[in-house]
Amino acid sequence: MTAYILYWLIAANLIAFALMIIDKRRADKGLWRIREATLLDWARIGGAIGTVAASRLVRHKTRKQPFADDMHFLFAMEVVLLTLWAFGLFDPVLSEAESKLGPFVSTALAYLRAAT
Repeated sequence: MTAYILYWLIAANLIAFALMIIDKRRADKGLWRIREATLLDWARIGGAIGTVAASRLVRHKTRKQPFADDMHFLFAMEVVLLTLWAFGLFDPVLSEAESKLGPFVSTALAYLRAAT
């Protein structure tokens, strides 16, 4: 994997983790809360592991459905995608996408492939 993707995933997971902790503290004090949509957005863009880790650590939003279901689904998807990427199983998918999606996407995928 490219270093940039790893840096992004680390940052997104740290931010998601921190947001969950902050939301839990605010909930305990009865203060203004962070929207669930914001928490899930951070999980969607790479922070799912941090979101789940924080929810388990401080026992926050573990029973609130469908938030917990969405959070666990995003966690599973992130783990699966990282595993596929780590073993190089995205290469055939990228090659197929490159041949079918045109020159702009081809260029973007070539940069991605060169960075990995």
